[in-house]
Amino acid sequence: MEEHIVKILEIQPVTHDVKHYKVEKPNGYKFVPGQATEVSINQPRWKEERRPFTFTSLNDWDHLEFTIKSYRDHDGVTNQLDQLKAGDELILHDVWGAIHYKGEGIFIAGGAGVTPFIAIFRQLQQDGKIGNNKLIFSNKTKQDIIMEDEFRKMLGKNFINTLSQEQANGYDYGQITDKYLKEKIADFKKQFYICGPDPMVQSMQEMLKQLGAVESVITVEV
Repeated sequence: MEEHIVKILEIQPVTHDVKHYKVEKPNGYKFVPGQATEVSINQPRWKEERRPFTFTSLNDWDHLEFTIKSYRDHDGVTNQLDQLKAGDELILHDVWGAIHYKGEGIFIAGGAGVTPFIAIFRQLQQDGKIGNNKLIFSNKTKQDIIMEDEFRKMLGKNFINTLSQEQANGYDYGQITDKYLKEKIADFKKQFYICGPDPMVQSMQEMLKQLGAVESVITVEV
C-alpha cells in the first residue's frame, strides 16, 4: 500500500463550501484524469480516517490539486480539511478509479460529483480535443456551481446547468428527468459519464437505458 506524506502548498476558495487544495506531488506519482486517491490528514486523530478525493490537476503540473466540498454540519474529515492551512500535511495512498475518458460524449454530474470530470476536461482542453463533449450539471443553486467560469470557457454552449432549488435567467430549473435528457441529448449511442450522489447515479443509469443507451457506453464509479 503506497503512502505519501505531502504538505499543503495553498488553499483557495472555489464556492461558499468548496476549496482547491494545492499539495506537493510525490516523485513519479501519476494518475489517469478522472481517477482518485484516498486522503487522510496527518494528525493523530485523523490519520486513519481515509476519504476518496479526485485529482483535479493534470499529470504535467508540478503539484497535485484536489477540489473538495466541506460538509460543515458535522465533525467529519471534510470539515477538518476546511480548517487546515498551508503547511499542514496530508497522507495520500494508492491511485484508483473507474472513471476515465473513453471518447466524446455526455457528462452528467450532480454537485461535487463533477470533480472527476474537471481533470478530464482540462486535459482535453490542453490537447485541443474538447470537441462536442457536453456537461449537464445539476446543482441546488447558482452559488453551488463549481468552477462555472472555467467550464463555460472550455465548453461554451455545451455547458448546461440545471438548478433544483432556484430559478434564474440562463439556467434550467428542475431535476434531471427522462424528458429533460431527451430534450438535451440527440444521440443515446454516445459515451455517457455519470458522477454524483448514489441515488442520482442509479436513476440516471436507468433513465439512459430506457432511452436507448446500452450499458457498455455508460461509465460510473464502481
